[in-house]
Amino acid sequence: MPNIRVLRDIKARNGVRANEIARRAYLYVARNQTLPAPVRFQAQLQLNTFTRYTRPTTVKNRCHETGRGRGIMSEFALCRFQFRLKALRGELNGVHKASW
Repeated sequence: MPNIRVLRDIKARNGVRANEIARRAYLYVARNQTLPAPVRFQAQLQLNTFTRYTRPTTVKNRCHETGRGRGIMSEFALCRFQFRLKALRGELNGVHKASW
């Protein structure tokens, strides 16, 4: 069963994916210096109505096995310890212990 951090991150990823286009459009309008100030202000107000979980900065890489947020191998979405365990068991294709 995933812990609350993993569930929160999944919720954030879904929110970002669902609202990405609208957020980018409002952000473009709000930062465009050539537009009149009232239009930019309205775009900023619309940006402020989005929830916390629609911001891309709330998404954090986490281990899919344990939910750990540090030491993540992004290609495998595993923390370093789980990566090592799975690699030693031979569960990761193309990964094996180095020897020379």
